[in-house]
Amino acid sequence: MKVEKRDKRIVEFDDSKIEAAITKAFESINADTGPVRGLTKEVVQIIHEKNREIIHIEEIQDIVEDTLMLRGFTEIARRYMKYREKHNEARKILQMMGVVDDLKFGPNAATVLSRYLLKDEDGNPTETPSQLFRRVSGAVASIEKKYDETADVKEYDDLFYYMMANLEFLPNSPTLFNAGTEIGQCSACFVLPIEDNMDSIFTSLKHMAVVQKSGGGTGFSFSRLRPVGSTVGTTGGVASGPISFMRVYDTATEIIKQGGRRRGANMAILRCDHPDIMEFISCKSDKQSFRNFNISIALTEKFIDALQKDEDIELVAPNNSEVTQSISARVVFDAIVHNAWSTGDPGIIFIDRINDEHPLSGDLIESTNPCGEQPLLPYESCVLGSINLSRMVKEREINWQRLEEVVRLAVRFLDNIIDLNVYPVREIEQVTKANRKIGLGIMGFAELLIKLGIPYDSEKGLEKAEEVMSFIRQRAERASSELAKIRGNFENFALLKKRNKWKRNASLITVAPTGSISLIAQTSSGIEPLFAIAHSRMLAEGIYLSEVSPLFEKAAVERGFWNDTIESEVAKTGSVQHIDEIPDDVKQVFKAAQEIDPEWHIRMQAAFQKHTDNAVSKTVNLPNSATTEDIERIFMLANQLHLKGTTVFRDGCLGGVQVLYPGCQNCDS
Repeated sequence: MKVEKRDKRIVEFDDSKIEAAITKAFESINADTGPVRGLTKEVVQIIHEKNREIIHIEEIQDIVEDTLMLRGFTEIARRYMKYREKHNEARKILQMMGVVDDLKFGPNAATVLSRYLLKDEDGNPTETPSQLFRRVSGAVASIEKKYDETADVKEYDDLFYYMMANLEFLPNSPTLFNAGTEIGQCSACFVLPIEDNMDSIFTSLKHMAVVQKSGGGTGFSFSRLRPVGSTVGTTGGVASGPISFMRVYDTATEIIKQGGRRRGANMAILRCDHPDIMEFISCKSDKQSFRNFNISIALTEKFIDALQKDEDIELVAPNNSEVTQSISARVVFDAIVHNAWSTGDPGIIFIDRINDEHPLSGDLIESTNPCGEQPLLPYESCVLGSINLSRMVKEREINWQRLEEVVRLAVRFLDNIIDLNVYPVREIEQVTKANRKIGLGIMGFAELLIKLGIPYDSEKGLEKAEEVMSFIRQRAERASSELAKIRGNFENFALLKKRNKWKRNASLITVAPTGSISLIAQTSSGIEPLFAIAHSRMLAEGIYLSEVSPLFEKAAVERGFWNDTIESEVAKTGSVQHIDEIPDDVKQVFKAAQEIDPEWHIRMQAAFQKHTDNAVSKTVNLPNSATTEDIERIFMLANQLHLKGTTVFRDGCLGGVQVLYPGCQNCDS
């Protein structure tokens, strides 16, 4: 007998697949699987009695449903039907996106991954997810020959491919887009300089366009530009100030939209002592302007000292070092707090701390990449990649051996990309190759804690964060040292503040937000707690993908309290804290981001920052009811705990469209 699949393929009949499906249905309610073998035999007998050469897969599934119902396994039959319905919806989404899900990632991951697939002139995918990963792994592995003519490129191709296809490690989006293609630009993070002259302003604008077209994000400090109203010596005219030029950059980004595959992303930073600081702080207050920019205030130690002493600070024109006025540090800080509460912008960075802790002496850092986790020198770029910690847990224990293997491979992978990269600007190539910075980070930390049964907002959670990140940092340093012995130290090795004998990369560890790649990896983003226990993500044009946390469903089944009522309630609200039937210890582990006190967000970021030589991207997600006092407390604690920067976002503060929503959107429940 043959089986006709939904895509019209004809395959051999395999009764083990029927047994596996029935077993899964029993396990979905934690039922004894003893009857499965007998039920399978009964289903197979009914199928054979039809005496047909070919039977459709849907008819087989109908027989399974009927058999379960007739034998009194009503609840299991209902679960089986829901499973069928869910998979039918998944298939429809995949068909709509034109994606062949050959790695069985499911619609949420495959739909996101579809953006990365190479496409023909009509926009139809010409590769599958597995072929995408092979394209990337092969390109990255090819660099092995540069340093060793006898290198087994196929071996590294397979090693790189496996850790990506197994969702243990994923590189940043530009690598997935461009590795192994003519574009070839694989870095995510860039910082471009802006000096106080038209040539510099518009040269960097041109460079921004080239970088964003290839999928990179750009950071700028506008602190060197003279303030509004200053005299322009060459013409006798009046300067329009940093914000006016930000508008030019914002408009250009809107037009470029990163080659049509990623929306342009920028970071604009202004020092707290710039004369236009108050206007900059509120430049996004209308919730419409500068949509292509995140903005951050570069706070100095001098400012923090004045704030704590309730003193004034001097605002200094960068073009002539003249003091334009004195202003209360408290007034500036209150404006930062209010606008962060109102719009989510600005964030803050502690610029003196960033430079004090930068591994290299010499030039100063003035800006970061768009999400703040990668401080970079002018014309410097960095490639990022993240380890999926959720995949490093087996039977409630961390698989330290596999984690070490992935760290070692990931460092090699990222170092290879520095050579593989097709740089969009010559100056960027020179600075990047001279320092060879990489940004190895993590995702899935919240899921790791859940699998270990540890609440995010707990001392044990902080201890686990330090244990894991310290381990990764040490193994990454070792891997970089081993590479240096073979390939040589980075060019600017003599500028290292803390000299090692061997070091391939000036910096190694970066904790990025991992937005898209954590969706592909089907895990929690970066070091963030779960956004919600059930959430909807807006993809485009009113299309939402909704999902209850698989880890919560698994825990509920194992503990015996999973039922349709609880599933519906969790899907509706995105929370489990108000449901009486759920045990307290489960509620502790499954807290959503907004249900965690802000102090724990900051303390968790600090735990990771201790073992991160670049920076940590962290958003303190707050309920709509959060106050400006809450924001102030977060910012002051961030300084106290020695962070390099932080950002807040109050749910609903923008009043319009968000990407993530707690609970289910556009659903009947």
